[in-house]
Amino acid sequence: MTGDSCSGPDDAQLVRRAQQGDAEAFEVLVRRYGDQVFRLALRLVVDRHAAEDIAQEAFVAAWRGIPDFRRDAAFPTWLHSIVLNRARNHLTRARATQRLPEEMPAAAAQQPDAAVQSLHRDKALRAAIRGLPFDLRAPLVLHQFERWSYEEIAEILGLSVSTVRGRIARARRALLTSMREWQ
Repeated sequence: MTGDSCSGPDDAQLVRRAQQGDAEAFEVLVRRYGDQVFRLALRLVVDRHAAEDIAQEAFVAAWRGIPDFRRDAAFPTWLHSIVLNRARNHLTRARATQRLPEEMPAAAAQQPDAAVQSLHRDKALRAAIRGLPFDLRAPLVLHQFERWSYEEIAEILGLSVSTVRGRIARARRALLTSMREWQ
């Protein structure tokens, strides 16, 4: 998952400039990855306001930490690990209980009874995802919704690829069990 290098300097150039104190270079990185960071935070913590706070905190932490960023990982990998840590901390403190946003509206062509059933199934799925322990939810969200590879997730979470695969498999099994009545 790399930034849009077609529209300007690549991430490595921007990181080097930011490490030298160039706030404008860092601002390009913020614009490049802002939507991804917010979307990941929202999927992990569920609450839009908390996700906005987490995204902002992650970018502040990245700006403060960029002088020490060693570039052994790609910038987005490093940034997403900051987001995951902030989200984990938020969930540990807040034990979020709010509903997931209504991201999956029913298709307009559905019959009313199918639309209602679809809405309830989607709510049940979001509740099941929200109910997963963070160590299972994070890799599942990164893989299923953000489309990160197992290798990228392993790097972000500081785990082995086999551990990531195992956690995603456990998360899927837990979701299948939770969603059994909808099958």
